[in-house]
Amino acid sequence: MKEKIALACDHGGYALKEKTKAWLQEAGFEVEDFGCYSAQSVDYADFAFPAAEAVAKGQAQKGVLICTTGIGVSICANKVKGIRCALCADSLTARLTREHNDANVLAMGAGVVGENLAKEILFTFLETAFSGAPRHQRRIDKISAYETI
Repeated sequence: MKEKIALACDHGGYALKEKTKAWLQEAGFEVEDFGCYSAQSVDYADFAFPAAEAVAKGQAQKGVLICTTGIGVSICANKVKGIRCALCADSLTARLTREHNDANVLAMGAGVVGENLAKEILFTFLETAFSGAPRHQRRIDKISAYETI
């Protein structure tokens, strides 16, 4: 079994979340689905926070969050200590956020990317390792150490 993935969406991302879940399971990933579970209107925060918290607590190795634009779920995820969520709309940023930022949560916008691109972004994100370069680690350490009042 590959990594465990925390997966969540709102109503705008529901159809793509269901496709994403199937792709992940077909590829051998364990998936914990935090919802939502239909296309009925919901608040993205109710689903993004629990999924991000599961990653932060080590209950899942990575997370994937989907809403219409990806913006709302990414804002939520990045409020959780220990999460580095990247909103990606292409495979280059998906690769670079893993190599440079060691992002542990991917956000996508179902209204921005189509299914084929979403699948490419997803697997680029999951299959790319953190580079471990000292300059990148130093920057991640600064992010991790920063707390506001």
